[in-house]
Amino acid sequence: MSAPGAALRLYRGTLIHERRRPPCYRFRYRVFSLLADIDRLDEAAATRRLFSHNRFNLLALHDRDHGPKDGSPLRPWIDAQLAEAGVDLAGGRVELLCYPRVLGYVFNPLSVWFCRHADGRLRAVLCEVRNTFGEWHGYLLHDGGAPLPEHLRDQAPKRFHVSPFLPREGHYRFRFSAPGERYSATVNWHDDADPEHPALIAVQFGSERPAGDAGLLWAALAVPLMTLKVIAAIHWQALKIWLRGGRFHRKPAPPATEISR
Repeated sequence: MSAPGAALRLYRGTLIHERRRPPCYRFRYRVFSLLADIDRLDEAAATRRLFSHNRFNLLALHDRDHGPKDGSPLRPWIDAQLAEAGVDLAGGRVELLCYPRVLGYVFNPLSVWFCRHADGRLRAVLCEVRNTFGEWHGYLLHDGGAPLPEHLRDQAPKRFHVSPFLPREGHYRFRFSAPGERYSATVNWHDDADPEHPALIAVQFGSERPAGDAGLLWAALAVPLMTLKVIAAIHWQALKIWLRGGRFHRKPAPPATEISR
């Protein structure tokens, strides 16, 4: 296993989606994720043959897939977003949990940024949500710079259109266990019809595995072409919902701001 604070860590686990409003469905897939210190991506790439930063490889992380989406460095961008919310990390570590590019392709429905102060304590979590229309929105969870628990619970109004078979109304309830030997991330959507009970449950959990070349290769072989399977699964489930009579919601205009704070 990697030492805490390593430049790159690997997690193998499971993704579960469950829709609890007709037409109901439930699916479960194997996945793997990388947890990367955004200040040490080049260091992580220099010590591995099968992982690259901003270059093609079996597995890779590209700056243009996250943050400002223009290929510029990630650290100035996240620091600016945090500053607008009154959060100062004093140079502390920021780790990004996401799917890597696999042979050049990736789709991340959810990427999670864990932002720590120089004292090591969690100060903010950014949930970066994408839809299949090429749009994204961030939900920044924080307490004005005060320390957050490692097992975080929070909620936010839904501001961003994700699925054409769900309205944009309602709210999300988030539960995160910051990555250690294990991690878990739960995002439940509650609609206005029954706000106390989730209409959609999305859970991803995993455990750490060695993040050297052997571990990365084994993860890629255990779930072949994982990122292509993620986008294929999204469309396959959408087709099944449509065939079962799911109500279609037209895509509204995106939010006026990229991040809800």
